[in-house]
Amino acid sequence: MSFIPSDMNEEKINKTQCQGLKWTLNHVYENSLFYRKKLQDSGFEPGDITSLDDLENLPFTDKQDFLEDYPFPLRSAPMEDIVRIHGSSGTTGKRKILCYTARDIDNWANLFARCYELAGLTKQDRVQIGVGYGLWTAGAGFQNGCERLGAMAVPLGPANVEMHIDMLLDLQTTVFCSTASMALLLAEEIEKRNLASKINLKTIILGAERHSLSMRNRIQQITGAKHIHDIYGMTELYGPGTGLDCASHNGIHFWADYFIFEIIDPVTLKPLPVGEEGELVVTTLKKEGSPLIRYRTHDVTRLIPEKCDCGNCFPKHDRISGRTDDMFIFRAVNIYPSQIDDILNKIEDAGSEYQIHLAQNEDGRDYMTIRVEKNADGVKGDDSDSGFADMISREIRKKLLVRSHVELVDYGSLPRTHGKSVRVFDKRV
Repeated sequence: MSFIPSDMNEEKINKTQCQGLKWTLNHVYENSLFYRKKLQDSGFEPGDITSLDDLENLPFTDKQDFLEDYPFPLRSAPMEDIVRIHGSSGTTGKRKILCYTARDIDNWANLFARCYELAGLTKQDRVQIGVGYGLWTAGAGFQNGCERLGAMAVPLGPANVEMHIDMLLDLQTTVFCSTASMALLLAEEIEKRNLASKINLKTIILGAERHSLSMRNRIQQITGAKHIHDIYGMTELYGPGTGLDCASHNGIHFWADYFIFEIIDPVTLKPLPVGEEGELVVTTLKKEGSPLIRYRTHDVTRLIPEKCDCGNCFPKHDRISGRTDDMFIFRAVNIYPSQIDDILNKIEDAGSEYQIHLAQNEDGRDYMTIRVEKNADGVKGDDSDSGFADMISREIRKKLLVRSHVELVDYGSLPRTHGKSVRVFDKRV
């Protein structure tokens, strides 16, 4: 059984999206006081939507809207139909709570099964799940999709490395799913114990945080996995599973029969042409419990216009290059951590791990220190550590037009984590 529709094409996707948009708007208008008021305030009436071109006339939804009517914001189904809730971590304030109906849970499992299928998994695979379980969506999504596909789920969560090593060896796990930080932590332990020849990992699926190509290559080099895939998603969009990059690894296919993806200019809020990078905005097409209308994800990416050589007809977006809300301003320059990441990724002998420390001198002037790990083999050639650090600093100044002090540290000296790595430490007043 295939979970990915084989008869989908651009015309059918457009028709499905138009029908789904009309259904969603009627659904929230009838069932959500919050959405009804929001739509009425924007001058919307049921029946106003005749085509996808009308989408940009609708109001945006943003994270502030989840503070409305807490603890069940955006709820658009009767309470007796809500069978589960999930929520965000709440690290930046009150956590977002999302409601799920039985049909929502069923659709989410099918979407995730599509991702596994696109990654080449079969019922013979053993899938070790190293993401968090509980209120957040990651563990539940990875496990439900695995069981829907029919593969064997090994639901460890972000357990200690010792347990993950045991299962890799004892069960001969073929697929590992985690954050990039967790995968690097596990890979380095495999290398330290010289276990690469004793494990059977073929595929790694990474989600929840952006990672550099150097980190990806390092994980792949140690584990011997044939493919490392990026999976996209967030709590507000069911959870992980809205799309995955295929074996071509040149973009993330997203399930356009369940979602409409737009790219907007985060300043003007106007839609951008296909191919231009901006902020991703998502509208759900089948979600019952907590639908989303033009939800500002704050993730930065672009839609890829070219057809994929894998033959999959679903459209693609690029890897997430950053977030509009993780930008920091340094000496009047807007900087995303991903820009530092990209610069380091192009420098041979620079490792994948780094930290950005922002502080102020006594005179109030900002300064930036970037701690960068050397790679596992150290700095090659005649270049000293100080000379190598100066070269990195010059590259950053050339690309970002700001001065920084680069501090080179030994491989493995920066902290590893089971979850998302913290990159920016801002101690400015």
